[in-house]
Amino acid sequence: MKKLVVLSGAGISAESGIKTFRDADGLWEGHDIMEVASPQGWAKNRELVLDFYNQRRKQAMEVAPNAAHTALAELEEHYDVTIITQNVDNLHEKAGSSKVIHLHGELFKMRSTVDESLIYDMTHWELKLGDKCEKGSQLRPHIVWFGEMVPLMDKAIGIARTADIFIVIGTSLVVYPAAGLVDYVPHDAKIYVIDKNMPYIAPRPNLVLLEENATTGMQKVVKELTIEPAP
Repeated sequence: MKKLVVLSGAGISAESGIKTFRDADGLWEGHDIMEVASPQGWAKNRELVLDFYNQRRKQAMEVAPNAAHTALAELEEHYDVTIITQNVDNLHEKAGSSKVIHLHGELFKMRSTVDESLIYDMTHWELKLGDKCEKGSQLRPHIVWFGEMVPLMDKAIGIARTADIFIVIGTSLVVYPAAGLVDYVPHDAKIYVIDKNMPYIAPRPNLVLLEENATTGMQKVVKELTIEPAP
């Protein structure tokens, strides 16, 4: 079974109604991004940061996967699929994808502020000041903030190197190190890039650019990848 690897970004979640801070003025729900997504912001105002992610979590619970998420899940019938996502929502999992790597963390998980290996599933949408891990420290969102290391990057690079087919969907390819994953895809692999605002990607063999939104672009890719060959 061929290996299909997907790099997904905010564009695929946006079609389900999840807002992205990279739209328009660069603010995320009215906040400067460094106030709510950096260690400095956390040190300055923990309550603000916790409330911000509580609202994002609540919003994520109210939306559903769209046709692009579903199409990626259905490709598991034909390919060995791994999704590497920059998104922190759980829409890929909700759609049925079984192998999802969250490079930038997970909205529905929380972790210790003294031991990064202590990661817990959220049992409720709300995380408050005073909620502590087993070592007695405040719990924080399990999100990779600006200026922090991306712990799963090496794993993602290893998977990108195995791709027979690589799909880039809904990402601007400007956030590093995630954007650099394309550079590890084997030279003979086929790459599809789906985005209504086409990002720059260096020309290479077997490159297909689809200047479409996620749902429309995925319909075309699925049709091409699942069509039965002529006898």
